[in-house]
This record gives sequence, C-alpha cells and structure tokens, in this order.
Amino acid sequence: MSDKSSSKGILTPLKRVRGLGASGSSATADFWWQRVTAVGMLVLIVPVIVIVMMLLGRNQAGAGQILGTPIVALLMLLFVVASAFHMKIGMQVVIEDYVHDEKVKLVAILANNFFSIAVALAAIYAILKLSSGV
Repeated sequence: MSDKSSSKGILTPLKRVRGLGASGSSATADFWWQRVTAVGMLVLIVPVIVIVMMLLGRNQAGAGQILGTPIVALLMLLFVVASAFHMKIGMQVVIEDYVHDEKVKLVAILANNFFSIAVALAAIYAILKLSSGV
C-alpha cells in the first residue's frame, strides 16, 4: 500500500474537511456528549428527586417559593438542559441507524432537533417563571 492511500484512509475529501466519519456524522463527539450528559444527569438526579418531592402538593406560590432559591432553580435548569441534550443525541443515533431513506432521515433529524429544543425551552420557561414569582 502506498503512503498516499494509507494516510487518507476511507474518508472522502469532503468528509475529511468536515471532520465527519464514514457514517456521515460526528459519531465520536455524539458518543462522548451522550456520556457527559448521562454523568451530569446521574449527579443531578438525587437533588432533582428531592426538589420534586418538596414540590408535591404545593400550589403555585409554594412551588415558586422553593424554586425561587437560586441554587434550586440552577439545579433544575442544569438537569433540564442535560436531559434535553441527552434525549436529542440518543434519538438522533436511533434515526441515523434505522432510517435508511436520506430524505426521511433529514426530516426526522430536523423534527428531533426542533422537538428537543421546544421541550427544553418550555421547561426552562416554566422554571424561570415559577422561580421569578411572575
């Protein structure tokens, strides 16, 4: 094998420039981000469960009082962001692996991105609204 072919590998020039692997995605980055978000959620799950248990049976004013504490609101926001990003990556991997039609795959990935962002924004809005007392 010549030096030229061994240094280039199996990637096309465009994929090499974009940093994309053979599957057409940045799978390694997605793999690591999914692990990072999983660890983040693992660390945050106990405080979030405690917070949710404290919120049970309370009205909006009581929930606002608990979420009005900056550390509580921050913990909830971090959990929501990590969860939404983890959900987006996980579903994207499933779509990339099992949807073979390129047009359907593109539409599904776009829908997944919009859905994940909408869920995250709705949860962030709710936490911020309750924590600000508005």
